[in-house]
Amino acid sequence: MSKPRNADGDKNLIGVRLKELRENAIPRLSQRGLAQKLQLMGIDIDKNVITRIETNKRYVSDFEIQAFARIFGVTYDYLIDGKIR
Repeated sequence: MSKPRNADGDKNLIGVRLKELRENAIPRLSQRGLAQKLQLMGIDIDKNVITRIETNKRYVSDFEIQAFARIFGVTYDYLIDGKIR
């Protein structure tokens, strides 16, 4: 069984919003800086994985979405659907 993709062939829904959150963070957060924050949380992700997520070339797990939401102070709904409560 193949993994789902959207109509454009993308492998995740959060790539664009993740990049926006990272670039608009104060102070601005590099991909390497985000990877370091994740590693401090016990999630083994490097800069190259962040690149692949932001360019929709990698699937994202639920615990990774949870970690991104915590780092940026947003909801899961925002990361996935762009919805603000």
